[in-house]
Amino acid sequence: MPVWSLARLALHLLVGLWKVGLIFPLLSAVARERRIQRWSQQLVTLCGVKLAVDDTAQAQAVSPALIICNHISWLDIFVVNTLHPCRFVAKSDIRSWPLIGWLCEHTGTIFIARGKPREVRRIYEGLVHSIHDGERVAFFPEGTTAPQGTVLPFHANLFEAAIEAQVPVQPYAIRYVDADGGLHSAADFIGEMSFVESVIAIMKCGGMTAQLIRLPAIPTQGAHRRDLALASHAVIAAALSDQSE
Repeated sequence: MPVWSLARLALHLLVGLWKVGLIFPLLSAVARERRIQRWSQQLVTLCGVKLAVDDTAQAQAVSPALIICNHISWLDIFVVNTLHPCRFVAKSDIRSWPLIGWLCEHTGTIFIARGKPREVRRIYEGLVHSIHDGERVAFFPEGTTAPQGTVLPFHANLFEAAIEAQVPVQPYAIRYVDADGGLHSAADFIGEMSFVESVIAIMKCGGMTAQLIRLPAIPTQGAHRRDLALASHAVIAAALSDQSE
């Protein structure tokens, strides 16, 4: 992997820090979203990753909605942002990551600490307010990353936000593939792998495509959060299974 590729990525992150710190406070919400979308597209490209949006399920984007997705890598946030800039709920560990953590915090990411029921309640109430304010809100219901080919059980708590806000759940499935369409192991961000190690693995892999699959929205009227979690898990797992065949 050429050193200049890493240098370009580092420069992109630094430019992002500068823009968020100095320019974002002067912009409207719409202008900030456009810049986040463009910056995310550039980040994905600099990592050597191509993007393919699959809407063969004839699923129309629904808004407002609570967006959910399976979770493989730190890159997932930026892949989704290339399509729809969102306020993400993410684990609090990300806040300490070099550069990316600061950027996520100052572009609207909502951090949640594991194992704190009161924290979940506070986040859930904040999500409802954000949805009512017209913001796109997204979270990864697995709560952590999983190896490609695996979809962990979904935590149900935050699905309550969609019920309370009276909006549907908009599921997406994400996978990273090689030139032959097989799952690309370089995308896996699991175990003790650090953020920097993951970045280097992705940039060294020699080509990867992020496939973002939009699935039909799931209505929430009269539903229970556990049912929504199970239904969302089923459609995402099925979509990823179909793509692997």
